[in-house]
Amino acid sequence: MGIGGGGDVVGALAAAGVAEAAGTPAEVGGLTWERRPIDPLPGPRGLDEVRGAERVHAAAALAGPDTIGPGGFHFAESRMAGVLGRPVALIDPSGGPAAIADGLVAAAARLDCDLLVLLDVGGDVLAHGDEPGLASPLADALLLAAGPRTEAAGLRTVAVVFGAGCDGELTPAEVRARFDEVVVAGGARGESDPPAAALDAIEAALPHVPTEASAMALRCARGETGRAEIRSGRRSVELTSLGGRLLWFEPAGAMASAARLATVVEHAGSLQEAHDLLAARGIRTELAYERDAAASGA
Repeated sequence: MGIGGGGDVVGALAAAGVAEAAGTPAEVGGLTWERRPIDPLPGPRGLDEVRGAERVHAAAALAGPDTIGPGGFHFAESRMAGVLGRPVALIDPSGGPAAIADGLVAAAARLDCDLLVLLDVGGDVLAHGDEPGLASPLADALLLAAGPRTEAAGLRTVAVVFGAGCDGELTPAEVRARFDEVVVAGGARGESDPPAAALDAIEAALPHVPTEASAMALRCARGETGRAEIRSGRRSVELTSLGGRLLWFEPAGAMASAARLATVVEHAGSLQEAHDLLAARGIRTELAYERDAAASGA
């Protein structure tokens, strides 16, 4: 599961490729939350707003190539379904960690999956909340907070960062420092490189699924270093070898150490409540940005 919304479903192919290299089939998925260039309405879409998907739970559906949101836009997961030629999981994060966890368990059962991987492209899932570049902490925190609940429901769950620093929020050094905190706390499960076949799969998806962060992660994994611009020059990314690696950890272990924002929202009954909890701590979320942009007509 790509847990940050937008094109994180492309980065999820890196983790799927690890499973496939070991002979284990894998499915991918993501959220009903698209970036403003795709969906100008603030926040994620509820599944009642989604057309052409197979509903498997109040918070979960399977998207096909024709799955659309209001106004006819295609989710990244819809485009990924077209690339892969099979359904892709689509999770609505509006209900908070408990509802999200129930939806993830239902989607995993429908897809015959016994392991859930929560993948964040960039690394802000491990943020403390005071990092200068942090801009979209809400979705990641909600999905990570669902991890211990899916575990409790009997669905083995692990989390992973791919593309450290590649979304232009936390720097690679900040991601490394946060992951080292998880290591010290005993919650880390190692590092690995995506298989070559997974990188090929990401490259094949990029022309069809808009995502800059996963594209930067691919460049890192293929050995590029240096500075690159994303978001039409509004942010810059440092391409590093770390950006091409997979950093694996247990959700509960991360929440007990670096991932402070997931701990803040773990008992929230809705996305709005989670947003309010973060805002009360002076942390600006992607929901606030989208609402301000919509109100100003930007």
